[in-house]
Amino acid sequence: MVPDTTTSPRTGRQELLTALGEIEQRVLWLSAATIDHANRVRPNPTGLKVGGHQASCASMVSIMTTLWFHELTADDRVSVKPHASPALHAVNHLLGELPAEALTTLRSFGGLQSYPSRTKDPDPVDYSTGSVGIGATAPIWGALARRYVEGRFPGAGTGRQYALLGDAELDEGACWEAVQDPMVAGLGEVVWIVDLNRQSLDRVVPALSAERLAGMFEAAGWQVLTLKYGEQLTELFSRPGGEALRTRLDTMGNPEYQRLLRCTPAELRDRLPGTGSTREPLERLIATLDDDALHSAVRNLGGHDLGALLDAYAAIDDTRPTVILAYTVKGRGLHSEGHPQNHSSLLTRDQLADLATRTGTDLDDPWRPLPADSAAARLCAERAEELRRPPVERITPPPVPTDFGRTPGGTGTTQQAFGRALLDLSRSAPEAAARVVTVSPDVSSSTNLGGWLNKVGVWSPTERVDWFADDAETILHWRENPTGQHVELGIAETNLVGLLGELGATWSRWGQPLLPIGIMYDPFVNRALEPWQFGIYAGGQSLLVGTPSGVTLAPEGGAHQSITTPSLGLEQPGCTTWDPAFAQDTEWCVLAALSLLGRPDGGSAYLRLSTRPVDQSLAAVPADPAARERRRRQAVAGAYGLRRAEGTPDVTLAAMGAMVPEALAAADRLASLGVAADVVCVTSPGLLFRATQARRGLDDAPQWILDQAFPADRAAPLVTLLDGHPHTLAFLGTVHNTPVTPLGVTHFGQSGALDEVYRHHGIDTESVVRAALDLTHRP
Repeated sequence: MVPDTTTSPRTGRQELLTALGEIEQRVLWLSAATIDHANRVRPNPTGLKVGGHQASCASMVSIMTTLWFHELTADDRVSVKPHASPALHAVNHLLGELPAEALTTLRSFGGLQSYPSRTKDPDPVDYSTGSVGIGATAPIWGALARRYVEGRFPGAGTGRQYALLGDAELDEGACWEAVQDPMVAGLGEVVWIVDLNRQSLDRVVPALSAERLAGMFEAAGWQVLTLKYGEQLTELFSRPGGEALRTRLDTMGNPEYQRLLRCTPAELRDRLPGTGSTREPLERLIATLDDDALHSAVRNLGGHDLGALLDAYAAIDDTRPTVILAYTVKGRGLHSEGHPQNHSSLLTRDQLADLATRTGTDLDDPWRPLPADSAAARLCAERAEELRRPPVERITPPPVPTDFGRTPGGTGTTQQAFGRALLDLSRSAPEAAARVVTVSPDVSSSTNLGGWLNKVGVWSPTERVDWFADDAETILHWRENPTGQHVELGIAETNLVGLLGELGATWSRWGQPLLPIGIMYDPFVNRALEPWQFGIYAGGQSLLVGTPSGVTLAPEGGAHQSITTPSLGLEQPGCTTWDPAFAQDTEWCVLAALSLLGRPDGGSAYLRLSTRPVDQSLAAVPADPAARERRRRQAVAGAYGLRRAEGTPDVTLAAMGAMVPEALAAADRLASLGVAADVVCVTSPGLLFRATQARRGLDDAPQWILDQAFPADRAAPLVTLLDGHPHTLAFLGTVHNTPVTPLGVTHFGQSGALDEVYRHHGIDTESVVRAALDLTHRP
């Protein structure tokens, strides 16, 4: 146990604990009543399960009460475990942030969300949670993002970053990837509080060991505070037979302990002593306790002891991350407490009525406020004032240019063009470039970020010596200091996108917009997709660059050839995808993506780039300024006509990314066979799909790009081509209801030369020509 060092300037300790205890009981009641109302009171004509987690809320009530009503400052931020959402709303209600009628809207359309949401809930929610592991790690990346912002644009303040998580959430590997990352060890403002109730959804976890968890955190440099027993049990341990009681509880398996919580006093007196050497002294000890004291003692765990929790907060070492392992009982205070299947169980009407009586509330008036003259009500009002945050004054991001006015020549790759675009931005728009922060998982040199890193340096909270600065053979200079604009994490894509999401949320948290760019190998985007899309859901705006991509990584083999990533823009809300073919298109799309970031009406973007060298003259960028601007607008909007055949076309070849050279070569071959082919360069399947939906009244996106890229007077059968799954562009046949043959990659790749791999997948020039001839019924 940690020492008792807590004092309160507002009131004496006992008076404080009494007031907190009253608030604790009200939070328990409100969370249970909110879930009950959603399931049993509110009309449900469909009969579908509404759900909620009364037991999961109950295990967190003491922790949340002591945090919000004593410990937190206005600068602190808290991530609340998903299933404790009703408890969070109960807390916010008591702080005056949520009216009583809102508590009746849990899980209803337009009402309180099932899980905490920054963007959808009406009351203050610091972090969106609901996906295992993401809510736990988000405060880590939030702390790093705050430090980054504060070092450049003061105003983000200080404050701790708390994560309240269930012990089962620690089964998620993302938690440990974050805990052990070298960047995390110095984040002393990070505090995890683990609700150690030793239950998962289906069962009591038999072998969960707090000692093993503590060792893992300590090995990563974290401070570990363990709250196992409360004041009542601690006092019993000092009595005759107390050591036997401690030994019995310490060595007891989790399921056996949980079963004790379901026992009558008589059963408890028989079961608790056990059968070993502890039985006799334990029988003597518990004989001195009446039934109520025995019932209370067996469930007196540290995570429900208000005083022990306050002492733990006072013992936090702010020089390193801290984890508080707080032993709790799932469902504590409810009739379902300790039952292995209580995860989503609901109290009966009689049980709820009993809870109302025990918590001093009224089943018929469930939202009745605390008595205005009570110490609890006064504490709520006082804490509401202390925790009130001033409105965030949002700064508009500096303007991002749309065109650098330079036309790339020679042979190059879109990956190279991306690196050059960042350098050009720093020269042409230094204010915008100053807000760019790049993040990568140890792939900076292999993704063409070298020039950018050499210019801006690597971010570190403190300056570090570059021991290779004077090495003549060193090309990538690793200068680490607080002014750097690149953050390098270990090889863990979930860490990267977690940080990316929080860097992309600084505009809404502290009013300071950043332009965050994450770079990773495209084959690994799917590994990071779920946490990245959750970051978008939570309001994070960022640019994710997947490079290199596709089966154009021919010698790398199937393990490094991405197939499904091109369709992300079709499927991910809040995100625009671009897959450019040429360096010029890449520049335009990068600038367009950056212009979306850091603003209320903005969004995220995904850029899929290639290492395939392409002759840049094939882009045929217009020299006339007006025609060039028209091309730029089309490229950013999703597609442009790259080549128009003379007269009416017999077929249209719509190609994307690295496959455009094959489409152009196929058009030449078809022309020699007397088949006229238009070639359309697709840059964004997602934007084109939205335009087709808008044409049918199913979206509000602009439609003009369809008329310019696919004019009605040139409608013809379509062959679509990309180095990913063919369904990505198959919808283009609906633009004019023309026949379409989609070509792409539908099975794992092979190692080999580029022509061999293309031929293997049927996306080479020969395959395009055959598909076009079949569509036009030519011999």
